[in-house]
Amino acid sequence: MTPLQDKGTTSIALVHEALHSARQRQLDLTAALANADIDSQLLDAPKARVSATSFARLWVEIADLLDDEFFGIDSHPMRRGSFKLMCHALLDCRTLGQALQRMLSFLRLVLDDIHGELQVQDDLAFIVVQDRGVLRRLFAYGTWFILVHGLSCWLVNQRIPLRKLSFRAARPEDQSDYRMRFCEDIEYDAPATMVSFDKKFLDMKIAQSPATVGAFLKESPGSLLVKYRNDDSLSAQIRRYLRGSSPEKWPERGDLALVLHMSNSTLQRRLQAEGTHYQSLRDDLRRDMAIDLLSRGDMTVTQVAAATGFQETSAFHRAFKKWTGVSPGAYRRGHLEE
Repeated sequence: MTPLQDKGTTSIALVHEALHSARQRQLDLTAALANADIDSQLLDAPKARVSATSFARLWVEIADLLDDEFFGIDSHPMRRGSFKLMCHALLDCRTLGQALQRMLSFLRLVLDDIHGELQVQDDLAFIVVQDRGVLRRLFAYGTWFILVHGLSCWLVNQRIPLRKLSFRAARPEDQSDYRMRFCEDIEYDAPATMVSFDKKFLDMKIAQSPATVGAFLKESPGSLLVKYRNDDSLSAQIRRYLRGSSPEKWPERGDLALVLHMSNSTLQRRLQAEGTHYQSLRDDLRRDMAIDLLSRGDMTVTQVAAATGFQETSAFHRAFKKWTGVSPGAYRRGHLEE
């Protein structure tokens, strides 16, 4: 079986955050959820997750529903077409530093409640979010950073590694979405919301042009969520390694340590520092693989069970229910027989 791209999944908590403003306005979300291939029963399962593709579709659906590309978070809507206009406005910039200044100015014109300021100190660049002294939802800060960081990465055609990310908001119960997208070093309940990265990136030349912007916009927001996420952590490296073979061939921790040229205890300690351990990594990857395959709709549950390393479909049902709180059927598109 050819390994699928590891796009990861998004927690149902973030789905609820994305729906928050539309719910406050008492809008009918039935069509939006259906078009994003998100079964409504997943909303009542706290451990459920959705595919990256489904969350990207939901972003578009909510933007269409609200005429707001910022999920209705800000008191001033980011009208449909704003992101496209911002992308085109940056193409004649010479360096990322110049483009970032223009990007932050654009977003300050569009949004009322939060804006960002670019600062440089020694060898680090900082983007500091100003929120008028009002504590905003973590989802608001996170979505703003996805737009700014994702667009910056696209402009220079590479991921810009983040040194540290600080949020004024409290730590969520599940912070895996933020660590997977941004970086390992995340501080919550911080005095200010900001991100830091190496100053050298500000001098990078803009690599995009009017000829490339169309494909980028067509892939957005999916590319913002997946393409430029944090792939530098040990957890991400291990996921990539495991993706290269079928689950039944995945090594035990001691054997993996040898492959990674470190001791078993070092591997365990480093994973603990990232808030996980090897068995959880394997389970999470099998879960994400299963969600991805089920969401595609071209495989039966029995086939998905086999593809994720289960010899018996019943064992897969039990494991999947333990991982997500719902049965595999909640994720299936179409009505294939098992």
